[in-house]
Amino acid sequence: MISQTAEYALRAVVFLGTQDGRPLTTRAIAAKTQVPAGYLSKVLQGLGRADLVQSHRGLGGGFVLARALDEITVLDVINAVDPLRRIKHCPLGLVAHGTRLCPLHRRLDEAIAQAESLFEGTTIAQLLEETTAGRSEAVPTCPGHRA
Repeated sequence: MISQTAEYALRAVVFLGTQDGRPLTTRAIAAKTQVPAGYLSKVLQGLGRADLVQSHRGLGGGFVLARALDEITVLDVINAVDPLRRIKHCPLGLVAHGTRLCPLHRRLDEAIAQAESLFEGTTIAQLLEETTAGRSEAVPTCPGHRA
């Protein structure tokens, strides 16, 4: 449903959300999120253009979230790097369909719309709350991963 780029971006944002505003280098984020550092650098640039992260240069610099955890949705992160693509016209280019989608493509678009709605209604804060609810140690992305 989402691209690997979008998942990498989500991993990075969720991890930064556990850092209480402490700047982290691309290398440090990559190591903790298991994302290739070179690729993560490009992902972080996209997040920066969308004003989701800020970078601080110099000694002790790095990346931090640019907004509060409850102000960043999963959809914000996805849209920053690789937006979901709704189906607006026949993917096969069939002129006979015009702007009306066939039943198959209409259902696929409805599924994308539902995912979009779910992602828009889910904040990074909620993901972290669900992760830490009832636990003494935060596991920000996946079981077995240690921040």
